Amino acid sequence: MFELLLDRAGRRRSPTTMPGFHAGRAPGNKPNVEEIIAVMRAAGDHAHGRRLRGVIVILWRAELRIQEALGLVRVDIDPRRGALLFRPGKGRRRREVGMDAWGVRTTTALTRAGARPAGSVPCCASSTAHRAVAHWSSASARADLRHTAAAAGVPRRFAPHQLRHAPRR
Repeated sequence: MFELLLDRAGRRRSPTTMPGFHAGRAPGNKPNVEEIIAVMRAAGDHAHGRRLRGVIVILWRAELRIQEALGLVRVDIDPRRGALLFRPGKGRRRREVGMDAWGVRTTTALTRAGARPAGSVPCCASSTAHRAVAHWSSASARADLRHTAAAAGVPRRFAPHQLRHAPRR
């Protein structure tokens, strides 16, 4: 069945360490498109649900990290080119990413929805009675995604970074 695999020191080597062992298998920890859509539907149509859907769209379609998505400001979105500019990216580097047409339409619709102060993106800020706009922390965004996924009936872990690597159709 399996041939005896030895490393340089002469120890037995697991077949799972060989190249191509997992080829053709879908990874078990990434949400599929149906699960992502189910979470977006379970978010609802109130202000908080639209904000959560906006973060999901930005994380999934632009393949971003959660801190990059929450650090977005309105001038960083270029709907004409379908590009998003992230100034405080990983390693304090600035980078520009592309997004498909559906993601750009959804993100631009979010920036136009509601009266917000200049510079804020509704999916990255929350409004309260005491303050006009407050920053949405990554811990709070993660918790909201986790609870909404559980309410949607997603059987596995649903984390923001998994959306970055999720398949797109």
